[in-house]
Amino acid sequence: MPSSALPEPSQESIIYEDQWLYVCLALYPLTNGHTVIVWKQQAPDLRVLSDAEYDYLMEVMDVARDTLLNVLALEKVYLIYMDEAKQVHWHLVPRYDEQGFNVFAHEPKKTSDFSLTPALRESFLKRLQTRDIRLPSENNMQAKSANLPTDALLGRKPTSENSEV
Repeated sequence: MPSSALPEPSQESIIYEDQWLYVCLALYPLTNGHTVIVWKQQAPDLRVLSDAEYDYLMEVMDVARDTLLNVLALEKVYLIYMDEAKQVHWHLVPRYDEQGFNVFAHEPKKTSDFSLTPALRESFLKRLQTRDIRLPSENNMQAKSANLPTDALLGRKPTSENSEV
């Protein structure tokens, strides 16, 4: 887990975890099913993630959102990124019968009720199996093996100074 200002998740709250990130129910939820996705490696902002890492994070977030929509029978889940904690993490906040920003008027309270975890975990893993998600290390290897010349992509003619041969 990252060494940051984020609270340590309860094992009972973990929906999914791998070497790059974890998905868990929020310890201080705004609404029932409020989920957090946290990047494990110290990363104070999204800009420090590689393209492959960012793509992976977004794919997992999409699966988590679909899981919440399915299990909780919702129409909307708000995706919130705030970097005040200086650690890359997303909040997925289910919107029930409220309109607009009213969901943010809720007072978050610490919870120990993680009874949704088993149903969310099962649905998440089923959904994950239907996706063709590349792990960050696989994406990095593919990008390096492609070896695309930057000059051609930028429309410049290669010179000895800016050639990437």
